[in-house]
Amino acid sequence: MICFCADRFPWRWIWQNPGEFFPPGLTEMATRALLYRRPAEPSRLLVKHGSQIYSIRLRRHRRARRYTLRIHPSDREAILTMPPRGTIVEAKDFAQRHGAWIAARLGRLPKAAPFLPGTLVPLRGVPHKIVHRAGERGTVWTETRDSGEKILCVAGGIEHTERRVLDFLKREARRDLQKAADAYADQLGVKVKRLSIRDQSSRWGSCTSAGSLSFSWRLILAPPFVLDYLAAHEVAHLVEMNHSPRFWKVCGKICSSVDRAKKWLDTCGNDLHRYGVDD
Repeated sequence: MICFCADRFPWRWIWQNPGEFFPPGLTEMATRALLYRRPAEPSRLLVKHGSQIYSIRLRRHRRARRYTLRIHPSDREAILTMPPRGTIVEAKDFAQRHGAWIAARLGRLPKAAPFLPGTLVPLRGVPHKIVHRAGERGTVWTETRDSGEKILCVAGGIEHTERRVLDFLKREARRDLQKAADAYADQLGVKVKRLSIRDQSSRWGSCTSAGSLSFSWRLILAPPFVLDYLAAHEVAHLVEMNHSPRFWKVCGKICSSVDRAKKWLDTCGNDLHRYGVDD
């Protein structure tokens, strides 16, 4: 039997009022997802430039207005961001047209320095050579040889060296940043409610209006005045949640190395992303 309906099916009304049409077991979000499901799409594209083939990671962002490309310094790959209505065909065309840019930027990345025996790691800006101490107890500690050479000693199985060094650096970063942030917060009469350590590639630190601060663990690889500046910068945001002249006045009031640290980050900051990664 075939049934006909004189009225148009109310798709728009169903979209706007899913709860009145679908069973109560389906949430509104789940219902909308069923009505507007996007076909599965690849997470990567392959782009050829010259004799090289590059794997490009795809990322769709609801606020993006155009296609953009950036290089992730620690993952050492190109990321293509797509707008909500973008297509894979357009994305591939965009990436292919920028193949020379991708090749040049990836080729300019500093040489990777994995956390393995023999690697020099700048702890607080001072080079330390990673040395494996299989027969000793403990985890990771620093020593100074008679020659004056600084070394980072790692105990245990050699297969755990990379993880142990990373854990050590994160702990040191948290300790230094917590100490600096608390000191600057006392000066400004504000309170740091939470401090987290991450591996952020696009920023060195961030602050929320709720008083939560987040920093890149890689700051422990920079000279102390750089870490201190970033701590002061984010704490100053607890007073001014912007980058207005008033913000920079607050930041400069508690930190005397603002210009020096900003210049160091502009010149040497990108180099910090090569540590702890493999080619």
